Amino acid sequence: MQSAVPVKERIILGIDPGTAVMGYGLVKETGNKLELISLGVVKMANLDDHNLKLQRIFEKTVALIDNYHPDCLAIEAPFYGKNIQVMLKLGRAQGVAIAAALSRSLSICEYAPRKIKQSITGNGNATKEQVAAMLQTLLKFKETPEFLDATDGLAVAVCHSFQKISTGRGGKVSYSGWEAFVKDNNTRVTSPLKIKKQ
Repeated sequence: MQSAVPVKERIILGIDPGTAVMGYGLVKETGNKLELISLGVVKMANLDDHNLKLQRIFEKTVALIDNYHPDCLAIEAPFYGKNIQVMLKLGRAQGVAIAAALSRSLSICEYAPRKIKQSITGNGNATKEQVAAMLQTLLKFKETPEFLDATDGLAVAVCHSFQKISTGRGGKVSYSGWEAFVKDNNTRVTSPLKIKKQ
């Protein structure tokens, strides 16, 4: 009698780093099924000192890791803008979140904003609202988070999951559109929404 092959599970922490608001989302991947665990934001607008913001990012990221025990961190890469000071600050915010993950020995993957939007909506130029709406469809939640940074963080986690799923099938599966994708994969995604503000 053959024993059943255990279904692999992993928890993915996704982070959209920012110096005013950091968005995060956690998903549980069980085989090809994706389940929402939590999403929320860490607010830092009340902190004047940039170093204090970095400290808060580090501490909150470590707290998320210690609370949910993710297997990996997926993080959004800073976008290339014209303001070099903004780029530097975003780069530091991302670096501190990565350092927090490294302090807990997590594997880390980085994704460009365009790649994340393309992965979730099929359009690399999608708006934050379009990304949030697609995530609501994929993960079957109706509540709209107060901050779109929360769904941005969740999008990074889902994007990371999709990379494994799309490459782990032994062959690429193509769909005529996202409706076809959702219809074909409706058993993969489900769960209630838990939004946290910190």
